[in-house]
Amino acid sequence: MAELPEDRETLLRREYVSQTARINWHDLQTYYAHGSVVAVSAELDLVEVAVQLGLDNTQQFQQWIAAQQVSPVQDEQALDWYETRQSLWAVVAPPWVLVQQRD
Repeated sequence: MAELPEDRETLLRREYVSQTARINWHDLQTYYAHGSVVAVSAELDLVEVAVQLGLDNTQQFQQWIAAQQVSPVQDEQALDWYETRQSLWAVVAPPWVLVQQRD
């Protein structure tokens, strides 16, 4: 029996909600060094971004990238987070780690 798109979306949403947690930037250094960490603007819902990534929603990602709401973590930002021992919200959406700074 084929899985319906909304069933996959619901499954992904449930999985990503359960995996979302705060993590110290220092603990993400290996992933950052591999270029696997993506910054998500605080304006967006971190879980929704992960879900759309899991659904391979290229059109939505192009819009977020164009609006600079989703982007690879820049070196300056990474250094600032490292020096301030920043804690971030994160979720793993293979092969990426999505991070979001919320105060």
